[in-house]
Amino acid sequence: MRPRARTAWWVAAGVAALALAAPALLPDPDAVDFAGMLAGPSAAHPLGADQLGRDLLARTVHGGRLTVGLALSAVLVTGVFGVAVGSLAAVAGPVGRAAMRVVDVLAAIPVVLFGLLAAVALGPGVGSLVVAVTVIAWTPFARQAYLLALAERQREYVTAAVALGAGPARVLTRHVARNLVPPLAAHACVRFASTLLTVSGLSFLGLGVQPPTAEWGAMVAEGREYLFGAPQVVLVPSLAVVLTAGTALWWGRRWERVGAR
Repeated sequence: MRPRARTAWWVAAGVAALALAAPALLPDPDAVDFAGMLAGPSAAHPLGADQLGRDLLARTVHGGRLTVGLALSAVLVTGVFGVAVGSLAAVAGPVGRAAMRVVDVLAAIPVVLFGLLAAVALGPGVGSLVVAVTVIAWTPFARQAYLLALAERQREYVTAAVALGAGPARVLTRHVARNLVPPLAAHACVRFASTLLTVSGLSFLGLGVQPPTAEWGAMVAEGREYLFGAPQVVLVPSLAVVLTAGTALWWGRRWERVGAR
């Protein structure tokens, strides 16, 4: 296995293992220790402490459970729904084409802008964050699935299946669907990275998860005033975002290569 592949595997496995084991292995992320405010890395605080003396390792791992969990859940829900809509539209003829025009209009709305509107309507919090990353985030999946399904329908194996009497549903589920997996998986990895950045970005702006709840974007926002005196307060959650998003993009490229074979 190549070095980059090993790194991606270890990052993904490490994030998953820490997220699952966090409650048993790490201290309370909200426990305050005023004597250790802005302390550097030590035996008591391996990654240092924040402005309230809270353990950065515990807060980063617990924050990852929330940030990654929200992003992953949003991608799974919007991915399944969007792929279903796009695949059905590809075999629905004129009705499908009309539906995809509506999808194109919705896809033109920036997710961050929609998040701002959701925060204004619902107030800052996890609820508005969930609305921001789910309500219109299915549209890129729908467009991708629609275009891929249309391209697959022109292939010879589909023509042969239709000639043998296979209906649209059978062609889609038995023949086309399996060839859509690699490109859609690659797209899902890219969408996960984008959604992760959106979740963190909206929380950083104060429109998503609210303090004192540990969340990567909110942690960066809380610690930015201490960047020069105690850089670990900002660097630790920032690196968590970059490494997780970068790993997702790497997996996306891997799936692209699988689909190109």
